[in-house]
Amino acid sequence: MAGAGYIGLAHIDAAQRTEGLTLSAVVDPSLHAKEVAQKAGVPWYGSLEDLLEQDRPEGVVLATPNAFHVPHTVMCLDAGVACLLEKPIAPTVSQAQFLVQRIESDRSKVLIGHHRAHSPIMQKAVSIVQGGGLGKLVAVMGSATFFKPPQYFTDAPWRTQKGAGPILLNLIHDVHNLRMLCGDIVAVQAFASNAMRGYEVEDTVSINLRFKNGVLGTFLLSDAAASAKSWEHTSQENKAYPSCEDEDCYVLSGTMGSLSIPTMRMKSYPSEQERSWWKPFAVESLGVQREDPIARQMVHFRDMISLDQAPLVSARDGLLNLLVTEAITLAAKKSQMVEIDFENQTLKF
Repeated sequence: MAGAGYIGLAHIDAAQRTEGLTLSAVVDPSLHAKEVAQKAGVPWYGSLEDLLEQDRPEGVVLATPNAFHVPHTVMCLDAGVACLLEKPIAPTVSQAQFLVQRIESDRSKVLIGHHRAHSPIMQKAVSIVQGGGLGKLVAVMGSATFFKPPQYFTDAPWRTQKGAGPILLNLIHDVHNLRMLCGDIVAVQAFASNAMRGYEVEDTVSINLRFKNGVLGTFLLSDAAASAKSWEHTSQENKAYPSCEDEDCYVLSGTMGSLSIPTMRMKSYPSEQERSWWKPFAVESLGVQREDPIARQMVHFRDMISLDQAPLVSARDGLLNLLVTEAITLAAKKSQMVEIDFENQTLKF
């Protein structure tokens, strides 16, 4: 485990609970990490170089700060070690392009840590959409609004600086979810503000989205809003967060019905002939299975190593998610619509 911060500790817990995996070391220069390693009963290394030189494992989870994602991944690739690389894949699209080219040319085993892709809730929602349960998809409304306390920033000052911010640290998870549900995003508009905290990075963003298939969407993001309309507060998957069972963070609308996620409340018309705003909906709450997606992701990482499974979230997925976040940042900065060319990984405004 490289990185013993909040998400690193979650991965350590998942690894220790995964049959067929053994936590072999903790890598992090901090004294806190040394204590974590001692508690886990494993060696502690101050750097990834030391680990790879002295005790090369079969796999490394890279939960280090964003700026280290590319160089640390390259070290693991050079050593022939499989990686679970936390999102974002890289701080910038150009760095991500370099890394994807290296990973794909070497056919290296790299899984990008968009852990919500492993959520049973998300997987069921995707199956409903793809199975035509909503008819032809028309629109999506989404939100990720929550409040990060001051300690979150004092514990890790890099979170206040460029290369961090809720677009890159939080919204990128929702971007992957939206791509799973609605397809690729081809254009964005956005307003961003840092008025609540005054840091270099944004704290609130409003976004318009256009998808390749014609679906339109809106999304509201804020880490300075006392609100529970986020995946963490609604999915009940991460017990570190309080749950608000009556809240949703996504609403998908199609020509036959709508689905609220993650409560999985569905409203639909019985037939095409009965579709009208004067007609009542058939209302149902679809049963959901709740499991820790980080634990499920760790099982998948194990199977990538031992069974040679393909990654559920590839390095290219990580690049495309990052491309969308970069487009949103640029749209807010330029006050213009930004078009996204996924094939060439370029932006146009």
